[in-house]
Amino acid sequence: MLWNRISKTLQQLILIVSLGLLLSQGLMLGQPAIAASAPALEVSPGLETAVGDFLQHIPRGFYGVRDEAKIKAKVAEGKTLFIDVREPSEYGGGHIPGAINIPLRELAQHLDQVPHDQPVMLYCSTGYRTGIGVMALQLLGYDNVEGYPPSYVGWQQAQQN
Repeated sequence: MLWNRISKTLQQLILIVSLGLLLSQGLMLGQPAIAASAPALEVSPGLETAVGDFLQHIPRGFYGVRDEAKIKAKVAEGKTLFIDVREPSEYGGGHIPGAINIPLRELAQHLDQVPHDQPVMLYCSTGYRTGIGVMALQLLGYDNVEGYPPSYVGWQQAQQN
């Protein structure tokens, strides 16, 4: 029962974040981004409170590491668990060495694979899914999770340099 409430809350959060991003980019129906035109979403007070608390207490640098040298060092060190939140077909096309694949849409069902006691680094192909995943895990109490916003594309470019 608790799991269903958490899952529903995460689904609502992801929907809100996704709609907000689409509206802010003017991508819905080809119309300009106008907040007043967005349909009102019914949000539970608990979700609103949780999101408000989270946003007010975002740790400095929580979103992640942008420096490829630091990422290479983390890979070489072997202490950080890299989680590729792309789809399995994307992961199969190449990934950061040692990374495991947990697609973003399945992240909440695989929390047993996300440790609380070691650094965790999420990445995807462009950074969008990384941000959603980091936010979701932070809301679930993970304080050891960062993202790698340059994502796999940044990793590939860094390997060429």
